[in-house]
Amino acid sequence: MLKTLAARLAALALMPVALLPLSAAQAQAQPGQPAPAIATVDIAGKPFNLASFKGRHVVLEWFNPSCPFVVKHYGSGNMQALQKRFTGENVVWVAIKSTAASHPEYLPPARAGAWMTEQKGVPTHVVLDAAGTIGRAYGARTTPQMVIVDPKGQVVFNGAIDSIRSANPADIPKATNFVVQAFDEIKAGKPVSNASPAPYGCSVKYAAG
Repeated sequence: MLKTLAARLAALALMPVALLPLSAAQAQAQPGQPAPAIATVDIAGKPFNLASFKGRHVVLEWFNPSCPFVVKHYGSGNMQALQKRFTGENVVWVAIKSTAASHPEYLPPARAGAWMTEQKGVPTHVVLDAAGTIGRAYGARTTPQMVIVDPKGQVVFNGAIDSIRSANPADIPKATNFVVQAFDEIKAGKPVSNASPAPYGCSVKYAAG
């Protein structure tokens, strides 16, 4: 069964990813622009309001457990290591799932939470965005896709997690991690040099409309 699953994931990883075109509203979430407002409730029933975290960096991570590119980063422990590292540095980390409720890959809050617990993920919040409001506002096209919002509420990074566009965990050590690179530059008082690398992964399964 494991061999069958591995073969299926490998086949999915080779499929081309359809990227959604950016609307004018989505373009506002590009680096240098104010971060679109987010006011919602996470899967634990706790309110999450982006505006309340001004003064701190916030990372938004789009995820989908059914995506082999997400499996790459969680199965290897890479995403959890990033979450642990940066939340330990007072960064707010929000994992967002924008899959439509009508899609087979949708997970209700309890199942999404159970998956994150099984993976030993440690984001500050896990948010379900079944209507796609948050995802569209930020131009999220793939899972994974990463956004960094600075303490002033400005988007400073929006794009791929790293430089090797594959679903193979063996590529992680060889890749440049763009999130780590961005934070290293921020800490050094420098502008983020690669602020919008093209995201790669599975397309976000948005609701129609």
